[in-house]
Amino acid sequence: MTLHDSYARFTPYELAFPARDLLDELIVGIEEEAGRRGMDSSDLNAFFTMERVDAFVREIQGPSALPETVHQYVALVFHAVHFTRAGCPIYLLSERIARHLVEDYWGGQPTPPEPSGYVQLPQHLFWMSSAGSDAPESIDGIFWVLSKRGMLHSLLITGLRPDRPGFATVPVQEAPVSEASSWVDAVVRDGTDDFSSQLPGGELDQLHSVETSGEVLKLLARFFAYISAVPDAIDTHHPSTNERVEPTPSALPFFRVTQDA
Repeated sequence: MTLHDSYARFTPYELAFPARDLLDELIVGIEEEAGRRGMDSSDLNAFFTMERVDAFVREIQGPSALPETVHQYVALVFHAVHFTRAGCPIYLLSERIARHLVEDYWGGQPTPPEPSGYVQLPQHLFWMSSAGSDAPESIDGIFWVLSKRGMLHSLLITGLRPDRPGFATVPVQEAPVSEASSWVDAVVRDGTDDFSSQLPGGELDQLHSVETSGEVLKLLARFFAYISAVPDAIDTHHPSTNERVEPTPSALPFFRVTQDA
């Protein structure tokens, strides 16, 4: 199995929102409504109640969309809106750094480098069991949004594959970022090591699994702490112009986290 980490791959953001102008229009509408109603659009619960958001989602999903589908899509729109506002910061972890964060962690203060962003993991290194299926899915990355109240919202993205449309989203319960220092050393699983994998043959490629929300927060906190302690680990890259390579590259600039401690 190939573990790809040399450039940022085509992101779920680009797949789900190919028309950037529609998102820009939505953001203008959200800002207007938030000001008029005295709402905090960085609060996910408030975001769910916004009329402009509901109209946007209903137009795309259609009137017959199931409530669960609408709820999942609103969560994705929430992250897309704040990701856009932040300038679309993508942080690509190299395989070496990703393994370092899991196996031999050390770092500084776990403070998010941006109010919103997307950390893309090495392709096929991390896996998650998919709901209602025995087949595990490869994890592409994690969106995060830091609200004005200091709450961290995160959304895991799995199942991003070229042989099928779409992807799966796994929302993580919000948590106060003030507690992030305790996440980096937390023991989350009961009976097995955090991030350990039971995939058949997984030991050959030393694969990792994420099976709990706590592991998502732990991985994010360790990522935040690492780049806080080692800012020179971040290299700025422009998008690849070679669209014929696999996996398909992102058209967005990205930061690559490459150095080790």
